[in-house]
Amino acid sequence: MSLNQRALAANIVVIVAMTALLFVPAGTLRYWQAWTFLAVYFVASLTLTAWLMANDPKLLARRMRGGPTAEKAPAQKIIMWIVSACFIGLLVVPALDHRFGWSRVPGAVALAGDAMVVIGCIAVFFVFRENSFTSSTIEIADDQKVISSGPYARVRHPMYAGALVWLLGIPLALGSWWGLLVLAVMMPALIWRVFDEEEFLSRNLPGYPEYKAEVRYRLLPGVW
Repeated sequence: MSLNQRALAANIVVIVAMTALLFVPAGTLRYWQAWTFLAVYFVASLTLTAWLMANDPKLLARRMRGGPTAEKAPAQKIIMWIVSACFIGLLVVPALDHRFGWSRVPGAVALAGDAMVVIGCIAVFFVFRENSFTSSTIEIADDQKVISSGPYARVRHPMYAGALVWLLGIPLALGSWWGLLVLAVMMPALIWRVFDEEEFLSRNLPGYPEYKAEVRYRLLPGVW
């Protein structure tokens, strides 16, 4: 199976899994927020995949090697298990919320959540366009160099910044205030990953300590 076929198959598997994680706990197909979110999320995901296929197959291959089992460092394996479990929770908790009516989220807020998913994916696109070394795992490629242009001129981890926007948008898009608690649980693991990744890059990527001194903020300009 070619790289492009594997990438498309992976997208289909994720589509099926996320659909099940939403509608089985919800106990109904009458869940317009979930249908809208799935449409938005997967149009964005497939668009990013198609762009990588056409413009950066090496990055596509790097992005295909992800998840807890792909990490080499024990700490990163733990982090990614936590993040993976929380991502499932970002779908299941809102679905249960819909089923049992724990919270009432206005339709306009749900659509704003969908917009946040799109904005986050656009931010990730700009990261992909600027940096061909954005692997899903923490590693150093043989020809890797420090990228300090584009979004990297503002924050050191623009990929995570964009991901946080769409992660925040998911429970809102699914019509759940309670889903935001799952993101709160995920945040310490994401912050741990940022610190661990920076330590790794400082040790192994020439020029990264100088880049850290030049670009002060990790995720939010002027904040952190």
